[in-house]
Amino acid sequence: MAFSQPASRQEPQRKPRRFVFVLMRGFTLLSFASALETLRLANRISASQLFDWCIVGEGGGMARCAAGTAFELDGDLPDLSRDDTVLLCGGVDVAAATTRRLLNWLRRETRKGATMGGLCTASWALAEAGLLDGRRATIHWENHDGFEEEFPAVALTKSVFVIDGNRLSTAGGTSSIDLMLKLLADEHGEDLANAVADQLIYSTIRTDRDMQRLSTPTRIGVRHPKLGAVIKKMEAALEEPISPAILAGEVGMSTRQLERLFRRYLDRSPKRYYMELRLSKARNLLMQTDMSVINVALACGFASPSHFSKCYRAHYQTTPYRERGSQSARD
Repeated sequence: MAFSQPASRQEPQRKPRRFVFVLMRGFTLLSFASALETLRLANRISASQLFDWCIVGEGGGMARCAAGTAFELDGDLPDLSRDDTVLLCGGVDVAAATTRRLLNWLRRETRKGATMGGLCTASWALAEAGLLDGRRATIHWENHDGFEEEFPAVALTKSVFVIDGNRLSTAGGTSSIDLMLKLLADEHGEDLANAVADQLIYSTIRTDRDMQRLSTPTRIGVRHPKLGAVIKKMEAALEEPISPAILAGEVGMSTRQLERLFRRYLDRSPKRYYMELRLSKARNLLMQTDMSVINVALACGFASPSHFSKCYRAHYQTTPYRERGSQSARD
């Protein structure tokens, strides 16, 4: 079905906006496909060539996604114009996939004025190239802890996508659709963006104010407001843990009442739950950054490496040092 605007709103013929998709090693297929399909449907519904694109990668040839499927590329990393929009497509082990050649290309082509974007985890590569310093950005929640430690000059958010000038970033998954619909609406109107969303059977278009993860109560299946408030306070204070007694007092409860709530809804003590949050962050930092084990311990509220190692081994059945070694072997 062709889409047309009222005669009074017909746009003058313009050059198609070109998107350059850069497929990094182990890229996430859903993020890439979601962005590409949105562009394809915009062209189809409008019955005009609003967008064109090319799919490239280091060295040309083929690129393999995290699911194992290989894609034929249109070529190597190209020379760009200031009107191009680059969308890096990241995935698993994005730090390892961020090569020096890719970084040099990003820095060089950015000087020409091209718009640079990262889908899923690819904002890591943009940050590594220094292209997000002083900018707002987002990344998949699983990489949030490591990113925040590695790139303190970036204003990291938990939004599904972020547009900061000519820098774009998404959190992964279907958030590519939200970003592309926003760009489409800004350039060609909300009617066309809504028509594309309908074709995608995408009934709820998110904005840059929407968060990428469910709220804490929804995620853990707990609706008790005071318990949810305590968990949020825990999540915000992993580096300098707050005692359960203080947490209880801050929400108007006794320590014993807080203990009962955690036992009833989460089948563990507040202290145990807090420890699991800190260990989860520690594992992310070990897997995603080059921080020393000592610095990881300090960043997660452990006073000594020995105590950190003891708690980590009890929870994950391995030591932080072996975890780091196994990750290096996989890379």
